[in-house]
Amino acid sequence: MREKILDAMRDFPIIAAVREAKDLNTALSSNAQVIFLLTGDIMNISEIVQEVKRHDKIVFVHFDLLEGLGKDNKAVEYLAEKIKPHGIISTRNNILIHAKQFGFFCIQRLFILDSQALKTGLSSAKQIEADSIEILPGIMPLVIKEISFELRQPVIAGGLVKTKDEVINALKAGAIAVSTSEKNLWFIE
Repeated sequence: MREKILDAMRDFPIIAAVREAKDLNTALSSNAQVIFLLTGDIMNISEIVQEVKRHDKIVFVHFDLLEGLGKDNKAVEYLAEKIKPHGIISTRNNILIHAKQFGFFCIQRLFILDSQALKTGLSSAKQIEADSIEILPGIMPLVIKEISFELRQPVIAGGLVKTKDEVINALKAGAIAVSTSEKNLWFIE
């Protein structure tokens, strides 16, 4: 499954980051093969994940933004046994470590705000060994290049990406894909 996910990112390197449930249908009709759910709660997440799967798209749940579930190992187990997304996104190292045990494709989200955050993020990424790293903001080509060079994991650029040129710059810098909530980018060729 890991290679299938990475191939999907390579084939169409724009990931639809869905912040509001009302945008799901747009994402489902888009060219994006991978969808990041940055919304959802215990009452609707199962239905949303199944809808994405019915459209033959790969779906990730942002664990930290999921409402109504504790931010603990039991919540990871619940996602694995009942909801069954292809993977999860989190900033929480303990959650990612536990999620790997359930076979999730894990994306470690790192906020790179300054040089100390970069140093700490690189150290954490090397220790956790998630399947991929998402760095925010995604409009820093030099940082994307440095992280891509330093880590074995594929890098996803996310946050503040609003134009096709920003997508191209992130990909040229070494990102495998770019996650964005800018709906017009979900449809570019």
